[in-house]
Amino acid sequence: MEEKKYAVTIAGGGSTFTPGIVLLLLDHQDRFPIRKITFYDNFAQRQETVAKACQIYLQENAPEIKFDYTTDPQTAFTDVDFVMCHIRVGLYAMREKDEKIPLKYGVLGQETCGPGGIAYGMRSIGGVIEILDYMEKYSPDAWMLNYSNPAAIVAEATRRLRPHSKILNICDMPIDLEEKMANMCGLKSRKEMSVGYYGLNHFGWWHKIEDKDGNDLMPEIRKHMAKNGFADGISTNNQHVEKSWLETFAKAKDVYALDPQTIPNTYLKYYLYPDYVVEHSNPEYTRANEVMDHREKIVFGACQDIIDKGTSKDCGFEADAHAEYIVDLACAIAKNTKEKMLLIVPNEGAIENFDRTAMVEIPCIVGKNGYERIVQGAIPQFQKGLMEQQVSVEKLVVEAWIEGSYQKLWQAITLSKTVPSARVAKLILDDLIIANKDYWPELK
Repeated sequence: MEEKKYAVTIAGGGSTFTPGIVLLLLDHQDRFPIRKITFYDNFAQRQETVAKACQIYLQENAPEIKFDYTTDPQTAFTDVDFVMCHIRVGLYAMREKDEKIPLKYGVLGQETCGPGGIAYGMRSIGGVIEILDYMEKYSPDAWMLNYSNPAAIVAEATRRLRPHSKILNICDMPIDLEEKMANMCGLKSRKEMSVGYYGLNHFGWWHKIEDKDGNDLMPEIRKHMAKNGFADGISTNNQHVEKSWLETFAKAKDVYALDPQTIPNTYLKYYLYPDYVVEHSNPEYTRANEVMDHREKIVFGACQDIIDKGTSKDCGFEADAHAEYIVDLACAIAKNTKEKMLLIVPNEGAIENFDRTAMVEIPCIVGKNGYERIVQGAIPQFQKGLMEQQVSVEKLVVEAWIEGSYQKLWQAITLSKTVPSARVAKLILDDLIIANKDYWPELK
């Protein structure tokens, strides 16, 4: 019997990360064979540049795969097995505002954390729900693998608004950090480790890490974290780590010091050291500017070069290593592999002393019917307190979007650990409303 081949739609076809995902899909055809790849984006011109370059690459490297790109939902989502969704509503121009408006008031500006993350969440909810509805209308048996940011807010929105949909919300950041911890321990891959993890997206902790033989790796990792944070885990082969990320990996040393019994996600620096982040930020040139000046220009330049030359030979495209997690997830569903993976799912008692309705990030067993949670037990008071505050922020944001409530969005920003007072929260909110007038629902 011939092995089934799968049709994949990439929602966010104009993203700079899309070529890397295509290369990764080709690299893993032995375990996840592809018959069709379709790009979908509502920004036709941006998508066309990426798509034409990828079309040439596919013609030269995998001509048997049918390829299409479109702005038409029916074309994009008909006859699809998986939708890989990584959209950015408002593109980097809006991310720049997310980062710079809070900094104007002495509050950190960040893509997924604090007021910037809240603003981005208010834009993302409608876009992800729209794509999910298209998928269910045209390919009701398909699965959406969503890694659009801010994943925590988007996951809470899908829980509230589409509780029975076939969507799995994921994030590759813990995967990157697990690779760094594997490097610390001299392992070839994070897949040689078994982990215990609990938290919210971009807001979690590892509490158990063992090798395949059950040996405890935490003492070795703790030693590295106490000395250099995650910096010790950066591979010597990786010469492309940006300065801002190097600083974040090193700062994890100070985040770790708050609870040396666990290993923290790097994003916790924004909540635990917001003053440090603000002091080390340039209000005139933020991370969005870095990306626009570097990654955006490099990837779109490479795409245009392929189009101009008519060949992808020596194009410089690289498979997105983090996105291997997406292929692992698709394989787990398609082949019922029962692989253990970190997902963002309703708690339902997996963390026993925490809100059952919270969207938590925990290990799950993934197969053809979805996921089964792996119970993480009770968590310490320090983490529980931080998580209760942050999950309330996320729930209030989603309620504000659903209800069009100014009051609840003001409450959400006020409750964020990154914001010093309700007064400052209101100033930031009022500026964000003006900036997002074309993207947010009207607030009353």
